Amino acid sequence: MLSRSSFTSLVVGVFVMYVVHTCWVMYGIVYTKPCDADADTCVRPYLARRPKLQLSVYTTTRSSISAENSVDLVLNVEDFDVERKFERTVNVSVPKKTRNNGTLYAYIFLHHTGVLPWHDGKQVHIVSPLTTYMIPKPEEMNLITGETATQQIEMGRRENNALDEPVSHWRSRLTLNVMVEDFVFDGSSLPADVHRYMKMIQLGKSVHYLPILFIDQLSNRVKDLMIINRSTTELPLTVSYDKISLGKLRFWIHMQDAVYSLQQFGFSEKDADEVKGIFVDTNLYFLALTFFVAAFHLLFDFLAFKNDISFWKKKKNMVGMSTKAVLWRCFSTVVIFLFLLDEQTSLLVLIPAGIGTMIELWKVKKALKITIQWKGLKPEIKFGTYSESEKKTEAYDTQAMKYLSYLLYPLCVGGAAYSLLNIKYKSWYSWLINSFVNGVYAFGFLFMLPQLFVNYKLKSVAHLPWKAFTYKAFNTFIDDIFAFIITMPTSHRLACFRDDVVFLIYLYQRWLYPVDKSRVNEFGESYEEKHKRKSHMD
Repeated sequence: MLSRSSFTSLVVGVFVMYVVHTCWVMYGIVYTKPCDADADTCVRPYLARRPKLQLSVYTTTRSSISAENSVDLVLNVEDFDVERKFERTVNVSVPKKTRNNGTLYAYIFLHHTGVLPWHDGKQVHIVSPLTTYMIPKPEEMNLITGETATQQIEMGRRENNALDEPVSHWRSRLTLNVMVEDFVFDGSSLPADVHRYMKMIQLGKSVHYLPILFIDQLSNRVKDLMIINRSTTELPLTVSYDKISLGKLRFWIHMQDAVYSLQQFGFSEKDADEVKGIFVDTNLYFLALTFFVAAFHLLFDFLAFKNDISFWKKKKNMVGMSTKAVLWRCFSTVVIFLFLLDEQTSLLVLIPAGIGTMIELWKVKKALKITIQWKGLKPEIKFGTYSESEKKTEAYDTQAMKYLSYLLYPLCVGGAAYSLLNIKYKSWYSWLINSFVNGVYAFGFLFMLPQLFVNYKLKSVAHLPWKAFTYKAFNTFIDDIFAFIITMPTSHRLACFRDDVVFLIYLYQRWLYPVDKSRVNEFGESYEEKHKRKSHMD
């Protein structure tokens, strides 16, 4: 069987290999080998001829068209300059079919100036749906007065559609890109990701590829969606354009394919939107930093969970450990998990919170020395007894909680009452969970004070799981970075910075109370006892 150090080394080794492999794959995506100048298989850019182009955007309810019948022109940009970015907002007529949960498509054509796209043999086009289906967000209200926060959902539509049924939403943004690099491809080894967006023509003896038109689906965010009502006849559409490099285009294609795969595996539109936000709201250099940060966060999460479980698995007594702090951490993690679940937070945040909740529940069982014995189908719960040293620790713990309750409980009750009167919620359950979690986030660090008080009374920190604390400390500072990257509730974001202060206090106590080898460690043993036992065995 592998020792603990060997297992940790194996995990770190696999992690390093994963990072190196990912860097190599990313390099292969953003770098494309150009064609040799004297090769016969070169595919040259048509844009190098500097043709006069025109951009036209049409809408239709059909998924395929062959002529200009049943289409509406919503935007026409003559003398289109591929190097110049722009953004325009137009009003789009919404057909009756679309208002009845139908789909509306946008056809974007890039063609020669003065020639209709249907008559231009060198035109390129791309199709994108302007509608999507999603379950509408429940309406929030003041639980005392019944006043609603918004009237976005039409009353007739609410009668015909339950809130748990998906309804048609309008994509209010359409982001277009054209690859503007005069890059010469090798026709014998065209990148598969770009190839499906390329249209090639023969001009004389050489092959040219027409302008590569691309729709940035990652920019379609949930916050930009609008519910389509039956009475809606027009909706705004913001069309934005910017040029794009070949490396970024290939990277964006891979990211869009990855998001699509997540949705095929069951990720909701909102979950996919959180992933989109990581790519869209950051530049490529910051995105690379985010990747490394996320990788190390995953590694430290695993090592912290592993060492925390190992510590509590070998824990023989609760000497020096605050039982009430353990109970509070368990309560806090359960409340936070339910809150994140109620807020439909990203799975990137929700899954680690769920794993942490299960670990905290197991730690409560160890701390209270709970054993479950089955008598037939009826379980019998028994609590273990405490030693004199544990009772001494418990007395310090109770003393700290007594003074803390004078401050904590009025603040939590006052905050819950204020939010009930002034803030709108989806339901009473939502208010209850938000009240609990606001108390946890705002004043939860106060419940860590009993452990600090016990450390002060015992003048020792040898009983704490310092390996797990070290990994959690690294992750706390990494969470500070993630707080600005991943979408999460504001209160959860502020809690990340609050934890920094707590870890700094623990580090100060570790410096203040140096290791005393006569004291018991986290496993209920002292260095001197282990040394005597070893000498006796010899």
